Amino acid sequence: MMNIKKSLSLFLLLAFLQLNAQTDAQRIEKGVEKLYEAMVNKDKKGLMHLTSKQLTYGHSSGTIENREEYVEAVLTGSFDFFSIIPEDQTIYISNDTGIARHIFVATGTNNGEKADVRIGVLMTWQKQGDNWQLLARQAYKL
Repeated sequence: MMNIKKSLSLFLLLAFLQLNAQTDAQRIEKGVEKLYEAMVNKDKKGLMHLTSKQLTYGHSSGTIENREEYVEAVLTGSFDFFSIIPEDQTIYISNDTGIARHIFVATGTNNGEKADVRIGVLMTWQKQGDNWQLLARQAYKL
């Protein structure tokens, strides 16, 4: 009878951990969606809330920005996003770190000219308290 109780306790613990991992993955998925909405809407408050103070944001061109440079570029830069969709997204969780990979598909204008973007993206999210914040992002050409 004792082995059954231990086995049941272990099973419940593993189920609880799996449920938390799914919840965290869903939170990161929602974070990606909200980040892209904030980029489309040029929402400074949303961008600041979703990104870490230590953000390093890499573009497929090789340009790397810190948090302030990234937010400023979204708000006043030459690119104006109409839509951003993360395609084929996968999310992996390891303790307080989450990795999101997807294809970044965007439409908009660059210096007033129509522009479509399709690049690969790797994001590192870090759990800070109950919130997930973007710590690093690197884009790459497909």
